[in-house]
Parts: sequence; C-alpha cells; structure tokens
Amino acid sequence: MVSLVLPRLVDVSAASRRSVSVAERNVAALRSVYWLLLISGFVEPLLYLLSIGVGVGALVGDLTLPGGEVVTYAAFVAPAMLASSAMTGALAETTFNFFGKMKYMRLYDGVIATPVQPFEIALGELGWAMLRGSAYSAAFLVVMVVMDLTTAVRGLVAFPAAVLVGFAFGALGMAITTFMRSWQDFDLMGSAQFTLFLFSGTFVPAEAYPALLRWMVEVTPLYRAVHLIRDISVGTAGWAWLLDVLYLLAVLAVGLLVASRRMGRLLYP
Repeated sequence: MVSLVLPRLVDVSAASRRSVSVAERNVAALRSVYWLLLISGFVEPLLYLLSIGVGVGALVGDLTLPGGEVVTYAAFVAPAMLASSAMTGALAETTFNFFGKMKYMRLYDGVIATPVQPFEIALGELGWAMLRGSAYSAAFLVVMVVMDLTTAVRGLVAFPAAVLVGFAFGALGMAITTFMRSWQDFDLMGSAQFTLFLFSGTFVPAEAYPALLRWMVEVTPLYRAVHLIRDISVGTAGWAWLLDVLYLLAVLAVGLLVASRRMGRLLYP
C-alpha cells in the first residue's frame, strides 16, 4: 500500500512546487510595478460604487430584496462591484497577459523544456491571477466595511467567496484564451464581459427582468457570483449559496481542465 500511495503523494508535492514556481516567476517579473496593478484594479469598482451606488442611490432610495430585507442601494450595488472586480482582475491576467506570454513571448515554449507540465503552468498562472484578484477584493472589502455597507464579520466571510469567484473566472478566461487566434478576437470577449457586467443583477435585481431574460441572467457565472457575495454581505445567505458555490467550482474545474489540455496541444504540436 505504501509503495502505491507514496509515489503519488510525491508527484502531487512536486507538481505543486512547480506550479508555485510559475507564479513566483510572475511575482519577480512585476515586483517593481505591482502597486500600479493594485491601484488599477481597485479604482474602477470604487468609482462605480461612488458614482452609481452612492450617487444614483440617492435618487433610487432603499431596495427590498426577494427575502424581504430592506437595504440601501449602495449596499445592494457594492457586493456586485466586489464580484465584478474579482472577475475583471482574474480575466485581465488569464486572457491578455496569458495570451501574450503564450503566443508572442513564447514564454511557455521554454518552460516546457523543464519538468513543468501544461497543467502546472495553467495552475501557476491561475494562482498568480488570484494574488492580484485577492488584493483587489481585500481592499474593496475594507472600503465596504468603512462605508458601513457590510460588517467586518460578513466581510471576512465574503473574502473567500470573492477568491472563489476569481478562481472560477480565471480558469474560464484561460480556457477561452487557448482558442484565441489574434488580439482582435479579444474584442468579442470584451463585449461579452461588459454584457455580463450590466446584466447579472449588478444594478437591478434579476426579478426586474422579464421571465425569459431573467432565466438567461440567472444561469450566467457572474450572476451566481453576485448572488453569493450579496447574500453574504447583507446577511441573507441560506441554502441557495450552496448552488452558487457548486456552480463556481464546476466552472473552475472545467476551465482548468480545458485550459491544460488545450495548452498541451498547442505546446506539443
């Protein structure tokens, strides 16, 4: 039994170290400008929160959630901005940057000359993306607590949820990027991302849409992310959060599997 199990444990440990090495390479390469990345990913959702959540919220007033809870419009919008920030941060690293490294810098052609495998590259790049995304999420949660849009305890619970959102979208973005042929293909992806941002219960409840459109909204990954984080931040989380978590875990698993297999085909023609 030991002779069968021990080699597998060693393989897993070695694979984990190699994945960490991929992430460490990115940290070393961008160490001098990392603070600029943090600012760029943090400011955009903050501006949306202040302009729409607070500004437009003064005109909208309070909202009644499906469960009967009454919240301010800013408290309604803030969790959506957090989920969108986690999505944007993860996609920025696993789409444009990932594509550039693979297609033009040919970085991974050199990496596979080492014992590092395509799956380990994908896992390492995803881990690096989440270092960025987690920093965005933590900073934004601090703002939410300071503005009294959630409590510190709920913020602590919402943080791992935001990390899960980032992982799911990072894996999804990486999988999609392996099918991209040129930079022009990203125009379609940008349009899809912005559509998700607008129609995922971000600024209005999904119940406000007609039945067919509401069903289309509720099956999108960003809606499940917004629904999960909003339920946590306003204190209405129930058994529905389990569906959101399972959905995001499924997106993560499928995205990572597709990305690693596609990378194997592209790097080993």
